[in-house]
Amino acid sequence: MIERRPFASLGGENHGWLDAKHHFSFAGYHDPARMHWGNLRVWNDDAIAPHSGFPPHPHRDMEIITYIREGAITHKDSLGNEGRTEAGDVQVMSAGTGIRHAEYNEEDVTTRLFQIWILPTRTGEQPSWGTRPFPKGERAGQFVTLASGYADDGDALTIRTDARVVAATLKAGETATYPLGKDRKAYLVPATGAIQVEDVRAEARDGLAISDVEVLTVTAIEDSEIVMVDAA
Repeated sequence: MIERRPFASLGGENHGWLDAKHHFSFAGYHDPARMHWGNLRVWNDDAIAPHSGFPPHPHRDMEIITYIREGAITHKDSLGNEGRTEAGDVQVMSAGTGIRHAEYNEEDVTTRLFQIWILPTRTGEQPSWGTRPFPKGERAGQFVTLASGYADDGDALTIRTDARVVAATLKAGETATYPLGKDRKAYLVPATGAIQVEDVRAEARDGLAISDVEVLTVTAIEDSEIVMVDAA
């Protein structure tokens, strides 16, 4: 099953400094048919104006993955962590038993990002934060794991849940496969370009909710950058 969720159908609100679109119910947007997809709870498509951002606020018991599409974001938290994550890279915050953090766009340009929340499998652990670069050349023509709850996923950032966050960049006409498994769910968003999965076409920033697929095959109609969550 593949359900396309056009970008125009997403909830959200423009706050001036923040233009937010929500693939799932979040904040003032509520749709009982879009509460979660497996253990994937939130996928926000945010544009943050220059020299603005989210002041310190708390989280707990959530795995929060931020994928930067344009610009950069600067993170500061109550553990003393501080870092800047730029376009093409990813950061992970495991909120654990509780953490306060702030996220600011300290750049002179708009920062555009996907923020993804996944419900944890393990709770009661100390909070943590990490970031790392993932040069796009590493994921040219194939899916690469950016964050994972599985120890055998090499250099991927660790998340405390039964899920993976993967990405690929495909040239027009290229195809990439991913061994999903029929007991898993995937949520896929092309950050740029246009793609086709089976007989379903998705444009940039559309969402595809995918289930009951053993091997996922994605073909780029245009040069595309793809982000996907493989969820339980």
